[in-house]
Amino acid sequence: MRLNNLKPRPGAKHRVKRLGCGESSGHGKTSGKGHKGQKARSGGSIRLGFEGGQMPLIRRLPKRGFNNSAFKTQYAVVNLDELEVFDAGSQINEQLLREKGLISGKFDGLKILGRGEITKNLTVEADKFSESARQKIEQAGGSVVVRA
Repeated sequence: MRLNNLKPRPGAKHRVKRLGCGESSGHGKTSGKGHKGQKARSGGSIRLGFEGGQMPLIRRLPKRGFNNSAFKTQYAVVNLDELEVFDAGSQINEQLLREKGLISGKFDGLKILGRGEITKNLTVEADKFSESARQKIEQAGGSVVVRA
């Protein structure tokens, strides 16, 4: 095999539709946009849900129910198996978890979940603990501190 024998795989190369390249190309003159109108203009596109000035369906239908997503409490989640990277006897809090890269971003609180096992006695400070996480930390000789 030599460099001059190399070919792309079948179907990997596709002819580009060349718009505005003369009448004989089949895509000349109006370049597939038809005659005049909003869709023929540059920048001529309508926003999602726009119905030509008619009251859109989303505004015609009555609104029902309640959505609490704007006020929902978002928790950063850390499992016990991720806490094994810390040395025995260390005090774990949100700042230490951020430095180690276990949590990042914006959230309202920190929750420790019980996936995995923990073998070191750690003092863990968080807003919430699952019941299994609390038991496993205390069985390993550690302690749980709930932030106020």
